Amino acid sequence: MNESNFVTAINCMDGRVQIPVIEYLKDTCSAKYVDMITEPGPNKIIAERKDDTILDSIRKRVEISITRHASKLVAIVGHHDCAGNPGEKKIQLEHITAAIKTVKSWDFDVKLVGLWVDENWKVCELK
Repeated sequence: MNESNFVTAINCMDGRVQIPVIEYLKDTCSAKYVDMITEPGPNKIIAERKDDTILDSIRKRVEISITRHASKLVAIVGHHDCAGNPGEKKIQLEHITAAIKTVKSWDFDVKLVGLWVDENWKVCELK
């Protein structure tokens, strides 16, 4: 399958953030589908770069989304009340920024964005 209406989200596994992130990306990117790559606290996992097995798994899944679904955008998501990354918002935003740098180093030809989901489950793009 080689569709051009996919985007990709590296998102937390927390069920509370799935629908807000999907709706946000569909609305703002005019996407039909969102490939969801989930881990508990993925912004921290990618930012810290401590677990090569998980990083390789995430990278391979992103690659599949890009090569097989022609995704042109990858969002890295953090959120309020995250069990996998229980840090304060400021720290989580730093993790998102660092995670974007790591994913950028993977050399995929995609736009990278950071998203924050607040306590009201509203999605905001980092600038």
